[in-house]
Amino acid sequence: MKTAAPASPSSDALPIAALLPDILASLAAHPRLVLEAPPGAGKTTQVPLALLDAAWLNGRRIVMLEPRRVAARSAAVFMARQLGEDVGGTVGYRIRFESRVSARTRVEVVTEGILTRMLQDDPTLDGVGALLFDEFHERHLAADVGLALARDVQAGLREELRLVVMSATLDGARIADWLDAPRLSSAGRSFPVAVSHVPPRRDEALEHQIRRVVVEALDAHAGDALVFLPGQREIARCHAQLEAALPSAVELLQLHGELPVDAQTHVLQPAADGRRRVVLATNVAESSVTLPGVRIVVDSGLAREPRFDPNSGFSRLEVVAISQASADQRAGRAGRVAPGVALRLWPESQRLEPQRRPEITQVELAALALELAAWGDAALAFPDAPPAGAMAAARDLLQRLGAFDGRATITPAGRRMLALGTHPRLAAMLLAADAPDMRALACDLCALVEARDPLRGASRSDALATRWQALAAFRRGRSGGDVSRAALAAIDAASRQWRRRLRVDAQPPDTVPAHAIGDLLAHAFPDRIGHRHARDAYRYTLSNGRMARLFDDSALVGEPWIVASELRFEARDALLLRGAPVDEAALRRAWPERFVEADETRWDAAKRALVGERVRRFDGIVLDARANGRVDPAQAAQALTDAVGDLGLEVLPWRDALRQWQARVQAVRAWMPELGLPDMADPALLATRDTWLRPALTGVTRLDALDAETFAAALQGRLDWSVRQQLERLAPVRITVPSGQARAVQYGIEADGIPAAPVLAVKLQELFGLAQTPSVADGRVPLTLHLLSPAGRPLQVTRDLHGFWERTYPDVRKEMKGRYPRHPWPDDPWNAPATHRAKPRGT
Repeated sequence: MKTAAPASPSSDALPIAALLPDILASLAAHPRLVLEAPPGAGKTTQVPLALLDAAWLNGRRIVMLEPRRVAARSAAVFMARQLGEDVGGTVGYRIRFESRVSARTRVEVVTEGILTRMLQDDPTLDGVGALLFDEFHERHLAADVGLALARDVQAGLREELRLVVMSATLDGARIADWLDAPRLSSAGRSFPVAVSHVPPRRDEALEHQIRRVVVEALDAHAGDALVFLPGQREIARCHAQLEAALPSAVELLQLHGELPVDAQTHVLQPAADGRRRVVLATNVAESSVTLPGVRIVVDSGLAREPRFDPNSGFSRLEVVAISQASADQRAGRAGRVAPGVALRLWPESQRLEPQRRPEITQVELAALALELAAWGDAALAFPDAPPAGAMAAARDLLQRLGAFDGRATITPAGRRMLALGTHPRLAAMLLAADAPDMRALACDLCALVEARDPLRGASRSDALATRWQALAAFRRGRSGGDVSRAALAAIDAASRQWRRRLRVDAQPPDTVPAHAIGDLLAHAFPDRIGHRHARDAYRYTLSNGRMARLFDDSALVGEPWIVASELRFEARDALLLRGAPVDEAALRRAWPERFVEADETRWDAAKRALVGERVRRFDGIVLDARANGRVDPAQAAQALTDAVGDLGLEVLPWRDALRQWQARVQAVRAWMPELGLPDMADPALLATRDTWLRPALTGVTRLDALDAETFAAALQGRLDWSVRQQLERLAPVRITVPSGQARAVQYGIEADGIPAAPVLAVKLQELFGLAQTPSVADGRVPLTLHLLSPAGRPLQVTRDLHGFWERTYPDVRKEMKGRYPRHPWPDDPWNAPATHRAKPRGT
């Protein structure tokens, strides 16, 4: 194998140095700046130090948001060394559960929610003169929230506060426009990188592909190798493969956010003995950290990112393809110290999205909704607006957690949850624990829920209690071989941090009652409390109204009540991955108001009729229902409206004319979007049926009792009278042809929702003298003419009447004149009188 000594770049020669005077001048004249600088330019470690002596800073602090803990520590250490100091002096950092700052600290590197907490606790940011948002292209939710809050502070309280958005691969023009800020760009410092694609062989698993490509690359190229993988699970598998394949002269390392600090430091330093290295890393290595000696990048093209489905209400981490910007940034890591190579493990023909999608558009947003409620401005401006569906689901969850009241206003409990600086689910659980030992147990559960699974192989179970028992055994020094001691050690450390933060003096218990874990978890997952189905012990109705099922070998089978801490959404039921049993008595103590008994009216699909019942419920779970023989008229309309959601719109009294009206609205909506007509497609009508259909069902107790006229009035009432008049003009039901007759126009919608061309079927003789094709929608859409014979049979289909008269009519006339002698077939159709009648007999 080839070898090469890694070279460390000198900070004096970093490319950003040439741009520092322009940065200082820009910020002296304008309080906001967007700075684009590729990897290796030095923006992370040089810009904060360059601003320290700026006159406008006036001795105040600089706070820099760094999205990853590894990068935050690394940047702070590098800057401190440049000043000849230890971390915690002029330069310090604050990350979750760890702080290295002092009264002398002027540059403070913080991660994720730390900045948000600073802003919420003190919106004036007393003592802070500048906020820097590093690696903003990663578009983490915390960065978007922090920038939106900071922009609001600057606009209303601190005009002199400086905001700097820094990124390596950012759509800088768009962000600069949104921020109303100047934009500066720095050159990078990189050597040429040869990019090639090495797609997998047939049926080749990722870890086997990695082993093959890494071994071949080390043989063919000099320098260390950096391998990008989606997560710790893939890192562990590839580590096992490479450990057996690489010679002892090569050091095999891992780099991810959960790695202990000393292990991170070791990876980021050059090898003391000069050995070559292979580093298996998540996308933590994409930016802000420099790995000395790397000249080979092996890129899986994958990352593990959170996704949220607003229809299911469940969040889950998914392995997804990276963006082209991320691929370019990863490849650039091979050219930081010398010419390098980037080996991409996907076909060259595969196209990637240009930029990474913002987290705000694809994650669960309860924490954001709580932050905005505490800030007092739900309409805060963001670079990308949060999706309405995800925000609605977040507000519903916060109400279940007790953080919101019925008006979506933050409660005192919500403010206490926010102060804990963790997800509202976990904060609600921590606040619910009362006795000291239960508070310590809650800290354990927080650590377990957030951590990777410590169980391995055959010991895996869907019971969270099994994991907590493994943690308790680990503390007693009795952990078995079917658990990850490293994972348990990390969980134990996180629990200690939670106890320290909450000032819990009690130690976690050694044993707990059977339902203790579930009783606490229920406060974190009130929407995922489940009650066993009456006829299927493996299915549970959840309190949010959905269904979940257990594994065939589930440890929770037979439990009357459970709570799910982790679910995987599937087409029919969600699959419970992790959960615990719950005591009904504990539920009644915690949420007595959610246990209700009332008379209800519902639609019985089998009987196709409404039935009245006396129903006992817990939240969205029906515990018992007994017929009471009464149908409540006040509830009937809603029950019938719900029934239409299950049965479909076809059960309503449609007439052909009303379907034509629906098609006309959809057509004009597509042809003339500037009118802003509402969506009248069946899916949209179903989604809005509460608004337009339910009032029409008032006083009705059967679906077949809704008459066609009432139904049509309800549907057409979605358009104002003036808009309906416009519709008659733009998409008329009939048009008058040259014969003087009014003929029907047929409208339709294709299967893909696109309007079909409107059709006018008319006898050819009725169009004599008409040169151009008739049209609708103010002339935008020509009609498709179905030209008919005197007997009403099709002769020609055309949208070009002028061309038909000119080129096709002579042949049609020749053929049809003998067949229909009593009808006119003039030589000159342009000037002949149009008629819908035959010639009188004898003429």
